[in-house]
Amino acid sequence: MATSIQWLAAILFGLAIVHTFSTKFFEHLAHRQPAHAGLWHLLGEVEVVFGFWALVLVIAIFAMEGKESAVAYVRSRNFTEPVFVFAIMVVAGTRPILEVAMAAVRLLAKAIPMRGSIGFYFVVISIGPLLGSFITEPAAMTLSALILSRRIFEHLVSNRLKYVTLGVLFVNISIGGTLTPFAAPPVLMVAEKWQWDIAFMLSTFGWKAAIAVFINALGATVLFRGELMALEPTENQGKLMSVPFPLVLLHFSFLVGLVFFAHYPKIVFGLMLFFLGITHAYAHYQDRLILRESLLVAFFLAGLVVLGGQQQWWLQPLLMSMNSDQVFVGATLLTAFTDNAALTYLGSLVSGLSDEFKFALVAGAVSGGGLTVIANAPNPAGIAILRDHFDEGAISPAGLLLAAFCPTVIAMMVFRFL
Repeated sequence: MATSIQWLAAILFGLAIVHTFSTKFFEHLAHRQPAHAGLWHLLGEVEVVFGFWALVLVIAIFAMEGKESAVAYVRSRNFTEPVFVFAIMVVAGTRPILEVAMAAVRLLAKAIPMRGSIGFYFVVISIGPLLGSFITEPAAMTLSALILSRRIFEHLVSNRLKYVTLGVLFVNISIGGTLTPFAAPPVLMVAEKWQWDIAFMLSTFGWKAAIAVFINALGATVLFRGELMALEPTENQGKLMSVPFPLVLLHFSFLVGLVFFAHYPKIVFGLMLFFLGITHAYAHYQDRLILRESLLVAFFLAGLVVLGGQQQWWLQPLLMSMNSDQVFVGATLLTAFTDNAALTYLGSLVSGLSDEFKFALVAGAVSGGGLTVIANAPNPAGIAILRDHFDEGAISPAGLLLAAFCPTVIAMMVFRFL
């Protein structure tokens, strides 16, 4: 039987989801009521939503059960992922890393003999997400979103292109991290317990994910080929990188170090402090660090950890009541309303699951990872980087849901029938 705190947490979780879908409304209020614009902007920050409602939950626990209970609950939560995502976003978003990524994209785009930015666009939303299997999904999201922001979204392109691109990018990032067992959060939650190694991931998930990624990217590229053809390259293709090679190498060393020690927050924190010292020492080789965006994303994920920790009492029985066919669709749908890593984690707590059930649970969880901002941990990073290019600086959750629907269905079909 659920406790009063669990019921309250479930209600607050529901309110947080409703709030997430209402952020564009609050941003609109900020423009209509400038006297209270600060409050409306705060409530309109999608990254603030779950942190805000998590604070309400902690205050409620404090009021109902006392200080010790509230402190004990917060201390019992694992904030490793928010710390890592903050660090990897800051490092991946620096000029040395971004210049190398842009140069690589331009080189690959030359292999596609199409006018304008067609080849560039296709490479970013296909190769970028697959790169997430090796540098982790948050890093791939940061790089892909920053490149799209600077090369595509800053031009006068249609809102339709922006939303479809966002939907395809989110879905492709979610499934593109399944080539390895350590990059996608929903896979990471179960890989060790279920003994899923790289060979298993490549043979069971990876090749299917790659096919779905390329189909989604090709579909978006063909759909907007007219607009993309009109976007001529604005950068000097022959320009040498402005950052010395040793500094580039040092930045990539920090990136590799963060990926390697991703599950050790104290080491991540230490690496981050050293990295900030390096960026200060060589500030003339840096653009503005995306500290604000990274902190907001970390705050969002931390709030999701606090609120999500009280949802197991209803979510796990719901999952376990399904067979392998039902859980594939069910996990896809549930992912839109809760983090996909939380779903697979709950599944990992149950013994005796069939191989078919395990595959269906993870495949459904990653397929639905692009439907909403809360569906997959890297999504808030993409929102934080790209939202300024949308009307009133806000991305419509309904618009994202519609844009991600077709790529999600394609991913489901590929996982299901290939």
